[in-house]
Amino acid sequence: MAIGDLVKRHLLDTRPLGVAAYRRIWLGQAVSHVGVGVTVVAVGQQVYEITQSSFYVGLIGIANLIPLIVFGLWGGAVADAVDRRKLLVAGSLIAWAATLFILVQALLGLNNIYLIFLAVAVNATGFAITGPTRGAIIPRLMDRELVPAANALNSLVYSLGAVLGPMVGGLAMVHGGGYAAAYAVDAVLFSGSLYAALRLPSLPPLGEVTRPGARSVLDGLSFIVRSPVLMMSFVVDIIAMVFALPRALFPELTAQRFGGDLLALGWMNSAMAIGSVAGALFSGWVGRVSRQGVALTIVIALWGLAVAAAGLVDDLWLLVLFMAIGGVADVVSSVWRQSILQLYAPDEMRGRLQGAFMVVVAGGPRLGDLRAGATATAFGLTGAWVGGGLACAAVVLVVGLSVAGFRNYRAR
Repeated sequence: MAIGDLVKRHLLDTRPLGVAAYRRIWLGQAVSHVGVGVTVVAVGQQVYEITQSSFYVGLIGIANLIPLIVFGLWGGAVADAVDRRKLLVAGSLIAWAATLFILVQALLGLNNIYLIFLAVAVNATGFAITGPTRGAIIPRLMDRELVPAANALNSLVYSLGAVLGPMVGGLAMVHGGGYAAAYAVDAVLFSGSLYAALRLPSLPPLGEVTRPGARSVLDGLSFIVRSPVLMMSFVVDIIAMVFALPRALFPELTAQRFGGDLLALGWMNSAMAIGSVAGALFSGWVGRVSRQGVALTIVIALWGLAVAAAGLVDDLWLLVLFMAIGGVADVVSSVWRQSILQLYAPDEMRGRLQGAFMVVVAGGPRLGDLRAGATATAFGLTGAWVGGGLACAAVVLVVGLSVAGFRNYRAR
């Protein structure tokens, strides 16, 4: 096989961008996720500056987690019963309002962590509504065979935002006027996502409509529990994020090893996403892997080992390298998990299953933040970082390979 053909087989599949509605969503997310990355790094640093405690930085995860669980499950149920375009617009407006709120508190110099936590919680509410809704929309916009490629494209823009956002955030905080400048960037860039939602066609529900409520949510959760493949795809992701994610430790590590350099903090926040970008750009092979249960287990174990290695080094470039390797593993696992869920579920349940998926994907890192902050308080920075990565690798191999249905699963 010629080198050109080999590269083409492995490069990102861009065919979904030929669908106009999806292309607008993709471009809107590409812009707005840079702003999200700016706010993530700015909020963590502002809370650490106020409290001088990684534990309080970890508590940001709880401020995110509770709305994500409540409104993620509810929002997914609503997405199965109403026009998904209207719901996406409503959730986007809630998230935008939270961004403006956190901008105002910075402009006024309030330095109140409880107001910051409130803004984070409101923003998470908007995200909890838009996340499952957007995930349920994608299979409605294109042929089934293009869905894995669309998920790889989504992973690319999320990762680009996670790379560029912290860098832009660091520059805004250092040279642009502090936290208010960072939050202002997010407020402006979010308009791209809102515009894409407004331009979507009407997307009324298909099939049997179930009234949103506790029963419809329980039906979706029951569907997951009855499927070992879906259930385990959630479990291994929770293991990855809760045990190994070191994000809440970045401000403390910056202070201890890099003299409080905010640009170093930006590199740390971007490192995993740099690997995710590389992994997404060369993701053409991902859809051809059939034994996805075993493959998911292996790449998550690699993620844990990469995190552990990053926690042992003192050079910034080595830390970035190891976290980038972890990012490659993470984006590959993300494409597989999302595609399994979207193609496994009937359309009338996609919103609810996407809601549960979003709770896991977004809630797992928040629990990981709390775990990291708490274990750093108890065992020190290095123990929390390295120990978490090693525990992730060990636990995911035991759990992921012990369930026969998941271990033997082959993509249809």
